[in-house]
This record gives sequence, C-alpha cells and structure tokens, in this order.
Amino acid sequence: MPQSSLISQLSDELVKRGRIQRVATRGLDILLASVGILLSSPFMLVALLWVAIDSPGPVLFRQQRVGRGGRMFTMLKFRSMRTGADENVHKEYVQKIYTEGASTVAAKLHNDDRVTRSGKLLRKTSLDELPQLFNILGGSMSLVGPRPVLPYEVEVMGPENLDRFAVKPGLTGPWQVYGRGRVTFLEMMELDVSYARKASVFTDLGLIIRTPLAVLSGKGAK
Repeated sequence: MPQSSLISQLSDELVKRGRIQRVATRGLDILLASVGILLSSPFMLVALLWVAIDSPGPVLFRQQRVGRGGRMFTMLKFRSMRTGADENVHKEYVQKIYTEGASTVAAKLHNDDRVTRSGKLLRKTSLDELPQLFNILGGSMSLVGPRPVLPYEVEVMGPENLDRFAVKPGLTGPWQVYGRGRVTFLEMMELDVSYARKASVFTDLGLIIRTPLAVLSGKGAK
C-alpha cells in the first residue's frame, strides 16, 4: 500500500496527537537509546563475534520495514538465520496467520531450520534486536511502539489495523510485554492499534520499565 494511501486513512485526531507525541517522545528516545547503546555495547560485541564465528555471512541483518505514515526504513538486527534463507517461508506463514489470525498464536516460526545455533539464543533473549537502538537514535524507530511490519504484511492488513502507522514502530511495545507468543495474532494486532490510539509518554515509560522483566522471564519467546 503506497505511503500516501496509508496517511490518508489515518484519522485527523491521531495525526494531530501524533505531532504532540513525537515532540515528547523524541527526546526520551535519544536519551534512553544513547544510554542503552553504552550499557549494551559489551553484549553487542559478544553477539557480533558469536554470529561471525557461528555461520558465514554478514553479522548484521538489514530488512525493509514499514514505519510511521507508511514510510519505508531499513531495520537492523543481528543475523539469526543462515545467509540466503528463503524469505517465502515467512511470507507464506504471514499470509496464513492473517487469514487464520483468530486461532493462530502470534509467535515466530517453530522449529525453523533456517535459524542458526547462535540465532536461537539471540532470539530467545531478544539480543538480536539490540542494533535497533541505532534505528531509534536515527529516528526511524522509537523505544516503544507497534511491532515493525514487512511490506507484504501491509498488503494483507485490514483497514481496522492501519492506525498503528500513526506512530513509529518500536523496539518494545504492548505485545512484547503482555503477549510475546502467548496471544493470538489478532490479539497482537489489537494491542498495537490500541497503543497507537492512546500513546503517551507515561504509557511508554510503563512499558519500558516492564520490558526487562518480560525479556528475562522468557515467556512466549521462541
């Protein structure tokens, strides 16, 4: 779906409140992302070396995602799959869960043989997501927001879910804290849309505080 089409379908109220929210959250993003990069740099160095040793290919995985207002951006992650892995596997999975969302748990593919040994632990601990702190610092993502989606997800996404694009996608969010593989796909979408409609600095701070416990508990992580 073209960016202009996405923007035109966002409510005026959300767009206006989005401007106010951006001013309040951008400073928080810059501050906490900078601190996060500093504190997590030893873990990122270990992850970087482990990925490089474990399997051939680039250490960082770059992928086009859809951001606020439908703008495309390059999301960074530590590579957790074999180089050259077939993306159609995930595309078919996404198409399936959009049609069977009411009964499908919103989790990553189970027993995915494309995932490397290092990738399994990086995913389970969410360490593969740490490079997204640089996305946040650069302004394409926020600390808190809806899950970043792929272009082919937008193509099959219903209009009731488009309000999620009123805010930037986040490193963490309501799904990562309250769902993370324990809720159905439609429930995950509802969490993200509900967040976008009610986003505030206080909501963000609450989710940021709860994120470490959600990651350490490992519930729902695959």
